[in-house]
Parts: sequence; structure tokens; C-alpha cells
Amino acid sequence: MRRYIIEDTRHVPPFNQPASLLTIGIKNLKLHHEEMFVRYFKVAPDLGGTFNSRRELGTVQGPALVYRDSLWFDDEFLDYFMRAALKSKQACRAAIPADDPAFRTYTLPLARGFERTVDASGREICLADLWYFPAGYTNDVLPIVIPGDAEEMGFYSVPDFMTMEQGDLTHYAPLRAIVSIESWVHVYFASIIYGLFGRGSRFDRYVKGHNLFTLNLLWKAVIEQRQLLSTSAVVKVGKGTTIHPTAVITGPAYIGENCSIGPGVFIDNCTIGDNVTLDDGCVMMMSSIGNGCFMPFRASLYLTAVMENTIVAQNTCLQMCVIGRNSFVGAGSTFTDFNLLEQRPIRAANIDGELEEVGQVVLGSAVGHNCRIGAGMVMFPGRMIESDVVMVASPQRRVISRSVTFEESDHHFVGGKTTHKRHYPRPDEKTREEEWDSW
Repeated sequence: MRRYIIEDTRHVPPFNQPASLLTIGIKNLKLHHEEMFVRYFKVAPDLGGTFNSRRELGTVQGPALVYRDSLWFDDEFLDYFMRAALKSKQACRAAIPADDPAFRTYTLPLARGFERTVDASGREICLADLWYFPAGYTNDVLPIVIPGDAEEMGFYSVPDFMTMEQGDLTHYAPLRAIVSIESWVHVYFASIIYGLFGRGSRFDRYVKGHNLFTLNLLWKAVIEQRQLLSTSAVVKVGKGTTIHPTAVITGPAYIGENCSIGPGVFIDNCTIGDNVTLDDGCVMMMSSIGNGCFMPFRASLYLTAVMENTIVAQNTCLQMCVIGRNSFVGAGSTFTDFNLLEQRPIRAANIDGELEEVGQVVLGSAVGHNCRIGAGMVMFPGRMIESDVVMVASPQRRVISRSVTFEESDHHFVGGKTTHKRHYPRPDEKTREEEWDSW
């Protein structure tokens, strides 16, 4: 089988990079696809070609899988699609039901990458850019509608003003997930809601349905003298990693190689990459931390995705945020996640820079790549700081109430033009790309 890739070259704000180059969880999206196909097919299918648009699908030859490289989907979604497609013995295209609670809440807001139509029963479905052709391209394509089969997880006892009196403050954790990465919000949904909540949900369901696995968990808890969710069966730790005995880690969780987990650190349902340092008293809850990150003492992440080689300094609290690679967030900064004045769904920018309601009552903010954010900043919900921005704390700039572009970066006004170069220009700007080392 061959695979054909439709390249999505649109830049995702505020990172100024195509989605395929962004980190989802702790993996680059392009690498995520490669590793997923190896897991499913045992070897990655040969590359048949790359396309700029769907109009080039007519050149697909032989048995082939075609997908857009800005689509994030998990192993379970691919497995369901391929099983149904191979069973049908005809050309197929992945689709999702528009009324599925998880897809309706996380996949469809801010997205332009799905075609809405109806199936034979009249139900509204959304077609994804994921095809299987058993014998080359054909116009006769069968939609394979893939259910999310989500369950509610979250917080079932919160004040009404946190939910706008619409119910509980919960998330939908699906068994199968797909997102078109067109906004930092989609990076958040894919990394945290679909990634970590989804993993937790699948773990809970597996435990409930497999008594032998449950007995093995209990046995490991007795042997290791640990709480059930802190055993080696649910907390995976890479080689060379050191963990202080006073650290508390509950799973399911993954910690990579050569990490350092300091005294009093608390980790709950997190994915942590390689060469990560968490100093004394850090709190990491349902978050993903990329390779090479550094968290000084008492840094706190809550439902937050941090890309590789980034520092979140001491006493900083990030809630429901996405932070790009090679960035620095100064000490004592707080990224808020709740509109105090307007109790309505938070708005965020789509790939065209237009503000849309996300459908979330609580949501943090986003920082691009190669940013330097000074100490003591307060960031309002739904805002963005574009890649390559430097923000120096001052009495005039402590509370960030709107998104900040590169043109508003403080390094233009307080010096440093020669020491802080731009590495992630917008696609319409002619800036020479230079090789550079990580700071």
C-alpha cells in the first residue's frame, strides 16, 4: 500500500508554522503520523506522492491511503477506519457524525477542514480528508462514519457561574478522535482533551472490563507498596530518569528518559518528554510537557500543553494554555482561563485570524515559538502572543487584555534587535530563514 499526503501549508496562529511542524502532546505531528502508521501497518507505507490540494487526488494509483498532513487522529480512529474500509472492499472516506458530543465540542469549532453533508439516513456528517482507495482513484467513495463513543469526565460539583448554568463542568473523552489543526485551540484539544482525557477514559474502561488486569494492578500495588494509580503498571518511566521519593505521581502517566523530578513534585495524568527537569514543588495536572523543558520550583501547569525546550519559571501558573517551543514565561506570571465580566463562551482566532466562539466557558491563552515573556504578567483568556515576541514587564504592561503581534514586541523599542532575531515570520513576509541554535 502507498500513502499520499495533501500538504497543508497554511500557518497556524500564533506559531506561524504549518500544522505538520507543530508539537501535539510531545510528538511533532509529522512524526506522529509516521509512528502511527508503523504501529498499524508494521512498516510505514511507501510515499506515493505529495499533493497541494484535493484536486490532485485523480493521480492516486494502486492500493493507497491519502490524508491531509494537518489532520491529527489517534490509533483507535485509524484502526476503526481501516477495518471498515478493508471490509467494504471499495473506496472509502472517513467521516464523523456532526451530533457526536465530543466532535461537536472539540473537533468542529474554528475548523474549516471538514465538508458537511448528509448520509443515506439523512443524518448530518462531516467528511475528513482521509481516504482509502483499494485500486487507485475513483469518484465512487463510501463515507465511513466513525463514532467517538465519548464519556463525560471532569468536575461534577462546581458553582453555576462556572458553567453558565448549562450543567456540569465536564469534558467528553472519546474512544476515537480526530482534529484538523488550524488553531492553537485545536493543539490544546488534541494534546489535552483527546490525548490525556482520552487516555484516562480508555484506561478506566479497560480496567472495568478486564478483571485479570485489575488483579494485576492490585498485586503490583501490594508488591511496590504504592497507591493503585502510582504503580509501574500505569506510570511509565524512561531509563535514566531520577524521581525524588517525596514526589507524588498518579497515572496513567508517561515520563521520558533522563528526566529529573524534584522533591514535592505532584504529577497527575501527564505526558512528559525526554530531558525534562521539574524542580521542587512543581504541580503538573493533566498536562503535556515537550522534550528539554525546564520548570523551576513551584511552577504549575493545569491542562496545559508545552512544546519542547521551553522554560516556565517559578511560581508561574498556566491554565488550559498552549506554549510554543524555545520560549520563556517569566516568574510569577498567571494565564487566566475565565471571563470575570462576560459569562459566555470564550472567543479565539481561527486560521484566518477571525474571532469565533469556541464553546468553552474556561480556556487559557497561547504563546508562540521563540518568545520571551517577562515576570509578573497576567494574561486574559483566549489571547495570543505571536512567535518571536519579547514582552518586558512594566507598569504600563502587566495585564495583557488583547493579542500581541510581532510588531508590538518590546525588543523593537527597548533595544536588543541584534540579540533577538525573528525565526518564525508570517507567510506573507519575506524574511530569510537562518540556522540557529536553541538558547
